[in-house]
Amino acid sequence: MLIFEIQADMEILTETPVIITDSARIQLEKIKTEQQIPDIHGLRVGVKGGGCSGFSYVLGFDTLKENDQEYMINGIKVFMDPAHALYLVGMQIEWVEGLNNRGFSFVNPNAKDTCGCGQSFSA
Repeated sequence: MLIFEIQADMEILTETPVIITDSARIQLEKIKTEQQIPDIHGLRVGVKGGGCSGFSYVLGFDTLKENDQEYMINGIKVFMDPAHALYLVGMQIEWVEGLNNRGFSFVNPNAKDTCGCGQSFSA
C-alpha cells in the first residue's frame, strides 16, 4: 500500500511496511477501547527471537521508542523498529474467526517456513 504525505508543500511517497486488514483494524480498535489504551500508544509490530520456527511476531500497543518509524495504516497508528522491516515488509495482519482458529493471523511473504500455529517463522 502506498500513501502520500504532504509536508511543507512537498509530496513524499511512503510505502507502508505491513497491511492491516479491515477485520484486524476492527478488532484492534475494539481492544484499544475495551482496555482504555491512551491515544499516545500505537500498535507495535515487530519480531523477536524464539518460537518453534526461529522468530515470533510482536503485536501489541506501546509507546514510541527512539529509533521507531511511525506509520498510519488503515487508520491505526503503527510503530516499528526499522531493523524489523527486513522480516516484515509486505506482511498482512488479519483477524480470523473460525471453528478451529480465532485470533490475529500473519501472512508473511518473507517467511521461508512457518510453524503450525502461524505465530512463528524462519527467514
